[in-house]
Amino acid sequence: MEFNHADLFESLADSLGHRTAVICGTDKLTFAELDSHANRLAHHLLIAGVRPGQHVGVQLYNGVEYIATVLAALKIRAVPINVNYRYVEAELLYLYRDSDMVALVYDVEFDSRVAVTAPDVPALRHLIAVGGPSAVPGALLWDDAVAGQPAGRDGFPERSGEDVYIIYTGGTTGMPKGVMWRTEDLFMAFGGGNPYGDPHSRPEEVLEFAKTFDPPIVMMAAAPLMHGAAQMATFIGWWMGSTIVYTRKFDAADVLATIQREKVFTVNITGDAMAIPLADELASGSYDLAGLAVISSTGAILTGTVRARLQELLPHVTIMDNFGSSESGYTASGTEGSSPESGLKFKPNSSRLTVLDDDLKVVVPGSGVQGQVAKSGRIAFAYYNDPGKTERTFPLVDGVRWLLTGDIATVEVDGTIAIFGRGSQCINTGGEKVFPEEVEAVLKGHPAVYDAVVTGIPDERWGNRVAAVIQSYGAAPTVEELDQHCRGLLSGYKVPRTYAFVDEMRRSPAGKADYRWAKQIAEATR
Repeated sequence: MEFNHADLFESLADSLGHRTAVICGTDKLTFAELDSHANRLAHHLLIAGVRPGQHVGVQLYNGVEYIATVLAALKIRAVPINVNYRYVEAELLYLYRDSDMVALVYDVEFDSRVAVTAPDVPALRHLIAVGGPSAVPGALLWDDAVAGQPAGRDGFPERSGEDVYIIYTGGTTGMPKGVMWRTEDLFMAFGGGNPYGDPHSRPEEVLEFAKTFDPPIVMMAAAPLMHGAAQMATFIGWWMGSTIVYTRKFDAADVLATIQREKVFTVNITGDAMAIPLADELASGSYDLAGLAVISSTGAILTGTVRARLQELLPHVTIMDNFGSSESGYTASGTEGSSPESGLKFKPNSSRLTVLDDDLKVVVPGSGVQGQVAKSGRIAFAYYNDPGKTERTFPLVDGVRWLLTGDIATVEVDGTIAIFGRGSQCINTGGEKVFPEEVEAVLKGHPAVYDAVVTGIPDERWGNRVAAVIQSYGAAPTVEELDQHCRGLLSGYKVPRTYAFVDEMRRSPAGKADYRWAKQIAEATR
């Protein structure tokens, strides 16, 4: 057995097969049942000509079919490719082509987009539709694909910790990029293979560790599985022998009802985009969440006001902010009192996480020098089909390969990392640097603001000016009210000079801001 996700899952299925592995709505499968489910699809993919190293797209809402497809691909040493289900035809065409996918498993709700796009991708030769009949020519129904296929593993190739796992991440300013991992590094980077102690030294220890959780913990991944954080939360939970719970789509009422029904112990969310509607629903509904112990936010940071509101509604629950990325894995935890408004501070979980200055030298703790957060060791190794970005993001310095995360930070004397924001989003206005995250957090502290995204737009005098796109609760606040609110908490140069009000904020399914869109909206409002 290797540190390979398919190998590790199969060991759980063989020894803990009776335990429930996954729940989504009325669908509930044990580890053994899910293993058989994935095996049948894996055999079908082999018959369809999918070979080791080739890419299988997954364009699905959350469900057992999603995670079964991921496992099926890994079992035959193929590579699952997560597809953002919100993408329109042009974006899908880019992703299908960029990823070189040869097969695609998709929800029939996306029939029209797949029908228009797939014919323009010659490499994409096999389509499987989930959820009912498909109008896409040549598509095979899921039930027909797995019907009659063996439930065992005969004929699967031997795997390795060197096998590749790709997570496509949408980012906030450009087209998606495929983050490439060795499965062993991926296993170690997300939770170190053991979130409650030292990393496992042998793959067999994963099963031994999972057996100690009896009865198993019930964990929920509330984010969409097309986001890497939800996939990794699933695997980390399984390495503890846990039951993983999903909802098909994110709906606050459905999520809370599911937490209550399935007695969820811990739930993973993605920042304010999920925390705000959950808090709204908690305030208006009636739920028995006595069994919920932990809410963990990954992929986006909770603002202080949102976190405080959620904590007030759930005083018995521990709320955690975790720092990491698709390229770095889980790297640090927020310190007490950390927030975008008061200052983001994280305690690294590894000595391999540090800050490098402009010359790619390690910043001396307490020096006050700003640099980029960087990690070495267990990190992704490349971007698929993008050698230029790979070279810029993963530089080799004195024989050590680093990941430059793009987060601008300093290091305090005790090793705590204080993060100011994303360097790529930093607004230079009259020579002063403004990090959008700080301004967004202050705006969200206004009682009439539901959501806010801050960007820079051209200004004849200052080069760029700070602009804010606002989604409000009901009636929008006036510009004067927002200006007064901000000036009490921010330096004058950080206060937005332009406001645009929208009925609904555009964010990714994972809750990340769409800064390209926000910039267009703000510029149109000038």
